[in-house]
Amino acid sequence: METTTAGNHSGGGMQGDALRPVTPQEKTWGSFAIFNIWANDIQSLFGYSLVASLFISYGVSGWTAFAALIVAGLMVMFLVNLSGAAGEKYGIPYPVFARASMGTSGAKLPSVLRAIVAVFWYGVQVYFASTAVALLIRSLTGASGGAEFLGLTGIDWLSFVIVWGFHIVIFWRGMNWVETFLNIAGPFVYLVMIGLLAVLWVKADGQLLSQAQTIFVNEDSTWGTEFTGFVAIIGTMVAYFAAVMINFSDFSRYARDKSAMVQGNLAGLPFNMILFSALALLTTAGAAVVYGEEIINPTEIVARTDSVLLGVIAAITFFAATVGINLVANFIPAVNGIANLSPKTISFRKAGLITSAFALVIGGLWTAFISQFGIGGFVNTLGATLAPLYGILIVDYYILRKQELNRDDLYNMDGGTYHYGNGWNEHALVAFAIAAVFSVATVWVPVLSQLSGYAWIIGSLLGGFIYYLRSK
Repeated sequence: METTTAGNHSGGGMQGDALRPVTPQEKTWGSFAIFNIWANDIQSLFGYSLVASLFISYGVSGWTAFAALIVAGLMVMFLVNLSGAAGEKYGIPYPVFARASMGTSGAKLPSVLRAIVAVFWYGVQVYFASTAVALLIRSLTGASGGAEFLGLTGIDWLSFVIVWGFHIVIFWRGMNWVETFLNIAGPFVYLVMIGLLAVLWVKADGQLLSQAQTIFVNEDSTWGTEFTGFVAIIGTMVAYFAAVMINFSDFSRYARDKSAMVQGNLAGLPFNMILFSALALLTTAGAAVVYGEEIINPTEIVARTDSVLLGVIAAITFFAATVGINLVANFIPAVNGIANLSPKTISFRKAGLITSAFALVIGGLWTAFISQFGIGGFVNTLGATLAPLYGILIVDYYILRKQELNRDDLYNMDGGTYHYGNGWNEHALVAFAIAAVFSVATVWVPVLSQLSGYAWIIGSLLGGFIYYLRSK
């Protein structure tokens, strides 16, 4: 049964402002705002680098890679509609929603895991956004080179600190500023990408389109290797969105109604995935034709064009887009997860400062250590870790609870329906542990490598199935 109050309870006390349910007056996000969540989520520099690396890594034809990305977008759209429904209906963020399946105390586990993953992504995205600022500084000043520390020059570190500070300014202003920033940043990326593609098209002397079909294909490619690459690309892209799929209620709770959420997801995911993937494929192929190198970071491609005007415009736009995804997919989930550790004492702003402090370290570690694992392995590992949480959440809400929650009990930390005697639901913990170990193993254990493309799907299905059997 849905209840209408939350926050003041006999044992729970006042929940932190980051976790309280939104009021009807705060549910202002229409379908365009939801659309722009995906526009910013897909358009980031890391997103481009990931898509470009998939073209290169799996050696499939352009059409195969393109089809796989479209299928992945449709799958993610379906899955986020499922996970976001409770947030829209009850106005609750993910850490509170997770209490239904994990327990009022047990929900801290997925919240912490989600926050850790979000902080990692946040730091990495800060680094990628800083490459755009570094491009801007070099385009305007002509400066280059210099001594390096942890793989970054002085200009690179200055750019990193600027981007890091800019994130703090935006979140300090509140969610309305986040929404406004997303609505402005999203559409402009495509203009720059199209402009960059036009430059490469001219330089490639009209050979770009034909080369895009075959330039990354392995000479020994067969129907079987094409299919394997197709599945692997889908799996990696679904894993890339794994974090947002779990905590989409953090954003859907601001939607005006369910229709706004569904329509925004329908327009946002397939459209943006198709357009952005096509541009990423063509520009990556164009760079390979023109410069003879497989370049996966678009800021490096822009730098090669020797156009100061394009460099300035591209730097500003890529910076805005990458900050946009960071706010949506990483910063807000990390803040909510950290706040859930101590709802009474950790506010939205305090959790934001904690997130930013960790990101400052992780962004530097990316260049020195994390990136050595490869983008695909990094993405699949994080996705496989989170996958069982999604399966458990969906089985609990749709199959066991028939989409009915008691919102008051979700905020009652000392008793109620979701306390499970001691605050922990052992069925969910066991299901998560077994499924997470196996799904991560498919990424790193050689004997299971054939399953790596299915890591997220395996983890999600296995976690949900074990949870259902034990709960039943």
